[in-house]
Amino acid sequence: MTAIADFPLTAGVQGFLGGGPKKLLIGGEWTSAASGRTFVTCDPATGNPLTEVAHGQSEDVDRAVRAARQAFDNGPWPSMKPNQRERLLWRVGDILSERAEEFGQLEALDNGKSAGIASAVDVAWAADVFRYYAGWATKIEGSTVNVSMPFAPDAQFHAYTLREPVGVCGLIVPWNFPLLMASWKLAPALAAGNTVILKPAEQTPLTALLLGEVFQEAGFPAGVVNIVSGFGDAGAALSAHEDVDKIAFTGSTEVGKKIVDAAKGNLKKVSLELGGKSPNIVFADADFDAAVEGSLNAWLFNHGQCCVAGTRLFVEDKIFDEFTQAVADAAGQVKIGPGLDPTTQLGPLVSQEQFDKVTGYLAAGLADGARALTGGKRWGDTGYFVEPTVFVDVKPEFSIVREEIFGPVVAALPFNAEAGVAAAANDSIYGLAAGIWTKDISKAHRTARQIKAGSVWINQYNGFDTAMPFGGYKQSGWGRELGAAGLDAYTITKAVNVAL
Repeated sequence: MTAIADFPLTAGVQGFLGGGPKKLLIGGEWTSAASGRTFVTCDPATGNPLTEVAHGQSEDVDRAVRAARQAFDNGPWPSMKPNQRERLLWRVGDILSERAEEFGQLEALDNGKSAGIASAVDVAWAADVFRYYAGWATKIEGSTVNVSMPFAPDAQFHAYTLREPVGVCGLIVPWNFPLLMASWKLAPALAAGNTVILKPAEQTPLTALLLGEVFQEAGFPAGVVNIVSGFGDAGAALSAHEDVDKIAFTGSTEVGKKIVDAAKGNLKKVSLELGGKSPNIVFADADFDAAVEGSLNAWLFNHGQCCVAGTRLFVEDKIFDEFTQAVADAAGQVKIGPGLDPTTQLGPLVSQEQFDKVTGYLAAGLADGARALTGGKRWGDTGYFVEPTVFVDVKPEFSIVREEIFGPVVAALPFNAEAGVAAAANDSIYGLAAGIWTKDISKAHRTARQIKAGSVWINQYNGFDTAMPFGGYKQSGWGRELGAAGLDAYTITKAVNVAL
């Protein structure tokens, strides 16, 4: 396996990793955890340690919440004009663009993904998200209401609404897109005038901590953005904290339910972007080559560690064998390697825990009777690499069909167009995304209406845009991120009615 030393790192990444244990950002200051404890974050391509990170716990969460509360209630943030917040957020986007290579390399080291893809997709999109919501800072408006007041027919009133920030927001982000998921929450929360505590995943804390430096460089007031790295106990403390007004969480459905339970003490607002087991539907009349390429991307993007991954591949029976073999052949040609290698297309899974989980599903699928057209085992003997795997001969009750694997694994099932595919596609506790491939536009729209999912992509997959709302049906979550709808989670409406 290739060592980090074989790939040149930017001076910024070298300085960041070599600058001693990474600290927490609380009240504008970089500080050690109250306990003095640290934990090690590792390169998943080798298993080797990268650096030590402050191990934040409940006492640190409490300090961060106090700092955020002070900044919201008494600091300069509440009195700052919307266009001032706009300029600050825009500056964050600019700095991210300027330091895209640095952030991309750090994301590759901490997460395992391709540095080139991380720079071109994750970092570039994060910068776009900050600029998009920078523009919204000056456009969060209420409305006037022409009230009737039937029990006071002769009186006159001036009635209007205000959209105000919720207050102190706890933001808990996952390890699969550490920087990008942070931007999806930070940008709208800050545009609306809230203060925040960001809790990155323990597996991938580094780009979040580097982002803290960006907020300082951009000129954000102390306490507006606080960052506490740590484990699940820190997230639990943040979710349960009585002085936190809102929790936004992206992660597994199982943990999302725990977030809801923890948040009920003060009935704080909660938004959740959770798991998925998304159907990707290929009709016989689809553009064959485009559908093969798109279907491969649907479950291999980000090494399959993607909540919207199209891991249930429904193929019309007329082309099932030919199509699944073509997908398997393409998957077998994917270049596997460390994220810092510019030729890598498929990197390692994020951790030993995730590696064990995914290889456990591979074993379970084979034991149940599934057949792997390609893959089915680990790759190499160093790092957390898994071969891209295409399963056929599967049944709907198999765990590889029903459960979220979060790895480069797809289960393919045939369907008959006469019988329809919507019922099988909707046979899941999840409803996050779906893909449809066909040249018949009427069929595409009819099928899209039948699918219970928050995002449906036609003749493409992963068709995201910052202006398009994103979220799930069923146990895939509550609320929406991105677009104008993304502000709803971070604002609260006040009605004012004045008797004239």
